[in-house]
Amino acid sequence: MPSASTPDDTPPRAPDAIVRSTRAAALAALLALIALGLAWELWLAPTGSGTLALKVLPLVFCLAGLLRHRMYTFRWLSLLVWLYFMEGVVRATTESGVSQLMAVLEIVLSLVLFIVSGIYIRWRQRNGAALAAAEKAKAAGEAAA
Repeated sequence: MPSASTPDDTPPRAPDAIVRSTRAAALAALLALIALGLAWELWLAPTGSGTLALKVLPLVFCLAGLLRHRMYTFRWLSLLVWLYFMEGVVRATTESGVSQLMAVLEIVLSLVLFIVSGIYIRWRQRNGAALAAAEKAKAAGEAAA
């Protein structure tokens, strides 16, 4: 009787093209949002003593999770990004000049990050359900044999 494989002995599957491309787009948008936040608050249009640059710190914590394909990170990042969207909307409507342009860019990057994260999450969940159903059918076929 063949031994049933456990999740520990099965090698991880390589991510498909959609997962790889959405993760790459999410990483690019995240890095751009971090760079924008730092440049905006430290050099381009600083407000105060530059302490607002700390606002990018929560985004930095997301990098490791995105690099490791962590669904949990993609999920909470898709919620966190709305704070940056709201800041962009407020600052786009109340400031002028370079700050207003930076705020519009922050809005666009936040929306891109949210959309790409949503696609990544949905695709992984859909593929995970299909994979689980296939493994269940395979196990049922082996049990019947």
